[in-house]
Amino acid sequence: MMSSVSDQLEGEQDEKNKSSVNETVKRLIRKYDVGDRYVDIPLVKASILLPLLYKQDKLYLVLTVRSMNLKLMPGDVCFPGGRREPTDGDDIQTALREANEEIGLQPSQVEIIGRLVPYLSKSPVYLITPVIALVDETFQPCPHPDEVMEVFLVPLEFFISSEHYTPLSFGSYKFHSFQYEDKEKQKTFKIWGLTAHFAVILSAILLEKVPSFEFDLEQMLAECDHILAQATYPSKL
Repeated sequence: MMSSVSDQLEGEQDEKNKSSVNETVKRLIRKYDVGDRYVDIPLVKASILLPLLYKQDKLYLVLTVRSMNLKLMPGDVCFPGGRREPTDGDDIQTALREANEEIGLQPSQVEIIGRLVPYLSKSPVYLITPVIALVDETFQPCPHPDEVMEVFLVPLEFFISSEHYTPLSFGSYKFHSFQYEDKEKQKTFKIWGLTAHFAVILSAILLEKVPSFEFDLEQMLAECDHILAQATYPSKL
């Protein structure tokens, strides 16, 4: 019987355990990796990088706080990412370029392990592809001040707990919202919307646990796939 990531994270930290965790992460992501399935959808493309960092017996997500100088969502917590440029060959190159520009993450410090079902944003309309990556433990953030105010880490298990969770609704749309207290930085960060959406999905996949709030992983992925199918083959009625 294969052990889960959560089981392995309970062991002592060493290179052998780290390697075992990484291999389990890759195995679990392969089950949900969409590859190039959605690349032909005729919409403006964007990508975000979901960077996983193994540290002190835990898997963390690397998150950023957007600069207050930005016109779109200043001060919001998000993953590194942005709109595809003409020089980008694919979703992965977009995510890597943006992460390098925003937080100084070098491509040599990253191992790409897959892509999850994209999200169709409404305003502006983008097809946003989440690219999953393992990040080398030597990575030291170097945020670009024009784009990023701060970089911080959140353990995966935080995103399956209801302790600091609040459900949000805007019309028929439902969103996750978390308040994360970073004791090291002595700050509280609000993580919500698209960022929380992907963080919850990834945490549920890798920890193989059902969140303690209302959430169905398979149903959520099926709903996203249905929305994307409609964007690919819109009704002519």
